[in-house]
Amino acid sequence: MTSPAPQDLVVTRATPDDWPVIVGWAADEGWNPGTSDVAAFFAQDPDGFFVGRIDGEPVSAISVVNYDAAYAFLGWYLVRPDLRGQGHGLTTWKTALAHAGSRTVGLDGVVAEQDNYRQSGFELAYRTARFVGEAPAAGIPAGVRPARAADLAAVTAYDGACCPADRPRFVAAWLTGTGHRALVRHDGDRLTGYGVIRPGRDTLRIGPLFADTAEDARALFAGLTAEAAGHRVAIDVPETSPAGVALAEAAGFTPSFETARMYTGPVRDHARERVFGVTTLELG
Repeated sequence: MTSPAPQDLVVTRATPDDWPVIVGWAADEGWNPGTSDVAAFFAQDPDGFFVGRIDGEPVSAISVVNYDAAYAFLGWYLVRPDLRGQGHGLTTWKTALAHAGSRTVGLDGVVAEQDNYRQSGFELAYRTARFVGEAPAAGIPAGVRPARAADLAAVTAYDGACCPADRPRFVAAWLTGTGHRALVRHDGDRLTGYGVIRPGRDTLRIGPLFADTAEDARALFAGLTAEAAGHRVAIDVPETSPAGVALAEAAGFTPSFETARMYTGPVRDHARERVFGVTTLELG
């Protein structure tokens, strides 16, 4: 796939080898990407990543990851700062969106760009705030334990109930990523939530934090931060979860910036009340 643009920009599908440069750009923007996210991102849809080049040098990037026949998610929309305002971003955007076909597309964009996204057919669903703070000292509560290989099917099903689409390949890679620590909570034989903490460029990152109740979420949060006491941790909390906001504030975390969750159309019903922390702003 190629797409010509001003100054001979050529947009092609990216490979995992292309993406470390883009991760560096995201870090420069203060997005604090996870240090081992790439493998899990590409596991879901390896054809959903795009890079624009001029004379072979990367100047723009975007991902449009297809989850199923009805839903895709857009992220990593970046243009090198010295080449912004020249149409490269829009060309990259249009080329990548074609990959989604007729699917509803979601994104988590900076609030200041809402009007631009609206012009492309996106409508605001809710806002998400990134809360950052020093992990409190805590033990691992009863009922919380590390996720095991035998938990994969149950965790994948639980994740799917909390999202607009199933994402089994992503979940399998996310639970076992380098440096990722995944915990589950059980009530007898029933899974009541799961969460993951992973290293980021600037802080540790929690995501997702999915749970049946605020009590389950607090227990998982305590377990995830138990081995991170004294380290800075970030969690992205949707405004649709007052209990998630309260949990972050009770831990002494404070909001650092907001993003806008937007969709181009309807998404399937899912358990928004279980979402205390978003998985990532890049893949939803």
